[in-house]
Amino acid sequence: MWTKRSLQEAIKDRMKDYRFIIASNREPYIHEYSGKKIKCVKAVSGLVIALDPVMQASGGMWVASGSGDADSDVVDKHNKIQVPPENPSYTLKRIWLSKAEEDGFYFGYANQALWPLSHITYEKPIFNASDWEYYKIVNRRFADNILDEISKEKCFVWLQDYHLTLAAKYIKDKKPDAIISLFWHIPWPNPEVFRICPQKREILEGLLSNDLLGFHIHYHCHNFLSTIENELEAKVDWEDLSITYRGHKTLVRPFPISVDYEGIAHQARSPEVEQAMQNIPDTIDPPYEILALGVDRVDYTKGIVERIRAIDRFLEKYPQYQGKFVFLQFGALSRIHIKSYKQLIDNIQAIAEEINWKYGKGYWYPVVIRNIRLDYASHLAHYRAADLCLVSSLHDGMNLVAKEFIAANIEKKGTLILSQFTGAAREFSKEAILVNPYDPDGFADAIKYSIEMSELEKKERMEKMQQLLEENNIYRWAGKFISNLLKLE
Repeated sequence: MWTKRSLQEAIKDRMKDYRFIIASNREPYIHEYSGKKIKCVKAVSGLVIALDPVMQASGGMWVASGSGDADSDVVDKHNKIQVPPENPSYTLKRIWLSKAEEDGFYFGYANQALWPLSHITYEKPIFNASDWEYYKIVNRRFADNILDEISKEKCFVWLQDYHLTLAAKYIKDKKPDAIISLFWHIPWPNPEVFRICPQKREILEGLLSNDLLGFHIHYHCHNFLSTIENELEAKVDWEDLSITYRGHKTLVRPFPISVDYEGIAHQARSPEVEQAMQNIPDTIDPPYEILALGVDRVDYTKGIVERIRAIDRFLEKYPQYQGKFVFLQFGALSRIHIKSYKQLIDNIQAIAEEINWKYGKGYWYPVVIRNIRLDYASHLAHYRAADLCLVSSLHDGMNLVAKEFIAANIEKKGTLILSQFTGAAREFSKEAILVNPYDPDGFADAIKYSIEMSELEKKERMEKMQQLLEENNIYRWAGKFISNLLKLE
């Protein structure tokens, strides 16, 4: 059983001679002005939820782009700050992007080309040549900032996600002995989909500069190996799950990402969460007997529209739940500079209003949309209060909302309704209620089944998922990844 302590001991014992650096576009802690005061907010994202405990255990450095309006006012002359604020245990180094760079790199190539390319949700990728140039510029800046930290040291560099596909090559060009890995947090598409990418060779060569590539599940590993076979003259070893390209060997491995089960369960019992739970009935306008919950960044891959359509069908098929059932959707707004995201936000609101008009009676209406970012205590409080958690992603590498809900459900009364198109569905295939988000009738029936399930069955399902999650926690994920890195010494 991997724990925070055992991971700390493993890192201290096995990596004492190495500098350990994580790099990602998103930073784990954001400094913002609140009036004239500066507050530090922990970013709520799957990547941060997963990696912050690892960094607290390792005491390394996290390199990320600054995003808060007070970020530059709190760093030292080297753009560094110790985090988390309440218990400083590792270094955050911020890099700065101009608006043009952020627009081209992040809103452009990363999220209008690579993101839709990797998710099978029928959103057409946009490959813009100027966006690609900014993408290369920012990848090189990340690489240069990392090189500044490791120029004379042995190191492990752990790159994160589709934003940094080129960084390993730029680092290896100047420091060939650096041990570099990348974890791909989203699905890897099949070869037929990936082949449309105009910059596919540069991206694949950048990825193959890593010594270790991690994906969530075997299926994504196989898609990547097949892509390499189709696109490059490389030796693909299917038995070893490795690729040799121009004399360099890259291991490809599945690492299903997870959460800090014990930490979340402990926090879920805290006085702050207990107090937040007492406030929930006052913050949800319509009265309810059954509370269903959705927690997502507003994104077309998350199936929020399909989720609300399923609720429409549920209330239509099973009118006995009208006046009793409320669905609360928290959706933090993101990427609002991209046209498709603006349209999605408007679409969600329009559909919710349509359904509320259709079924609303007196003070009751069925769909509540809150486009806000919750503090973490409120986040966990809503998980505890919900009878159902609806995770209806159209395509998802893993989905950590599902795992957070399980960890926070200390009363063992909640039910997880989970899209079969998530990586998490492979871990909880028997315990969660699996749905096809494209099938509103089947989704509606799953909601009814979950509501009418016996308390004993709910408890048994939740206990099994919690046991699986406790055994396969974030420290086990990180420990396995780092163990594979150490084999490359």
